[in-house]
Amino acid sequence: MNNSQNNKILISACLLGSKVRYDGNHNLIDSELIQRLRDEGRLVPVCPEIEGGLTTPRAPAEIQDKFPLRITTINDEDVTPQFLSGAERALDIAQREGCCCALMKSRSPSCGNHEIYDGHFSGTLKSGSGVTADELMRHGFPVYNERQLDQLIEFIARHN
Repeated sequence: MNNSQNNKILISACLLGSKVRYDGNHNLIDSELIQRLRDEGRLVPVCPEIEGGLTTPRAPAEIQDKFPLRITTINDEDVTPQFLSGAERALDIAQREGCCCALMKSRSPSCGNHEIYDGHFSGTLKSGSGVTADELMRHGFPVYNERQLDQLIEFIARHN
């Protein structure tokens, strides 16, 4: 069995051009690597926020507290349950599809893997990770973001 055809990668749907961001836009990555992986059928798109029941467009949301987890929109609406549900569904999809890792949208309250916005809706970043990225990493999935394509390439090369 050729592992290179079987190691799928969970990917934030917005990075493939799906207009699922909170503002109704996308974050399409223009990359030969992403196109090749897509052509090989190795990408498994997911938007945890949509999976959790949120709509597009929607009010921007940021993590207010990690313990206990509390995520609110800029209008102070608690969307924690939708983010948690989306994270669980994304994990289920990654496990069901046999994904080896994930490529997620940086800085997202769902998908960010190294930094997220600070909860004040001021554009200020802080160290931390989003709900889905946390859930994936807790279950052993390496999570990369679109600024880490070189690291993703290295991971794929080591595991194929």
